[in-house]
Amino acid sequence: MTQSNIKMSDNHLLNLYERMLLIRRIEERLKADAAAGNLPGGVHLYIGQEAVAVGVCSELRQTDWITSTHRGHGHFIAKGGEPKALMAEVWGKRTGICKGMGGSMHVADFSKGILGANGIVGAGFAIATGAAYSAKLSGQDNVALAFFGDGASNQGVFMETLNISSLWKLPMIFVCEHNGFSEFSPAATVTSGEIADRARAFKIPTEVIDGNDVLSVARAARAAIERARAGAGPSFIEAKTYRIQGHFEAEDLFLAGAKYRELEEVDAWRGRDPIERFARHLRENALAEGGELTAADKRVQGIVEDAVRFAETSEPADTELVFDLMFDGQKA
Repeated sequence: MTQSNIKMSDNHLLNLYERMLLIRRIEERLKADAAAGNLPGGVHLYIGQEAVAVGVCSELRQTDWITSTHRGHGHFIAKGGEPKALMAEVWGKRTGICKGMGGSMHVADFSKGILGANGIVGAGFAIATGAAYSAKLSGQDNVALAFFGDGASNQGVFMETLNISSLWKLPMIFVCEHNGFSEFSPAATVTSGEIADRARAFKIPTEVIDGNDVLSVARAARAAIERARAGAGPSFIEAKTYRIQGHFEAEDLFLAGAKYRELEEVDAWRGRDPIERFARHLRENALAEGGELTAADKRVQGIVEDAVRFAETSEPADTELVFDLMFDGQKA
């Protein structure tokens, strides 16, 4: 296993591990709750991609902005979102980050620079580009970053935002989480050529990396962020990773027996698990002891259990909020 050379303290490295583990344990709990029928809606899980969110967000400031996807729990947690507020939102409770009115696909926290997950594929491009433009106009050194999947790279707005970001030298970073699938379609069946070449066509600095190596991700993100803050314009990062879970939980019922990948492929990628790989790296390089990793897992389990209790005992979302959130506040 190769982990990229990047100077970080042992504590920071352990924090990267713990943050990835927190995302994984939250997603595993949501997986179990979805299977048990305890959730009010479907969930799209981030299991297997944790190194991308954590590696990128570890290099961002709280005042920097991100836009996310329908698979956005990991981005939310990596950027500093509160686990209790996330779980309550997924459970449709009024203590959720969006008061239970957004649900799993629309978590946002402007105070942390999280401009929102989005159920519309590719919708985050324009939002993040607008945020980058605002930073340029105001003279701030904030950066904006759009997370998106390989499927979103086929949306027209992707080309539009690549163009304008390059033309105006916006402090914008594009992070493609190439997880191999557009919903139920393998990438090779719906995407022609190399996605990174699309950014290169606009003369945007581009890097293709191992998205399951958190240090490689952090290194690429750091270079892109420094470039953006210096006024040198946008960057593009394509992180090769894999979606271990299905497009969404309970998809087997939806597919009615059909399948779009083999279990052998999934198992092969499980062998490249980003969390286990990083744990080995920490142990083999004497950067963390086994006891420290065990303690981190115990802390994470406690956080997740607290978040679940919080969600379970919170009041349901106030449906009357619809009059303020979607209309002018006046009831008929």
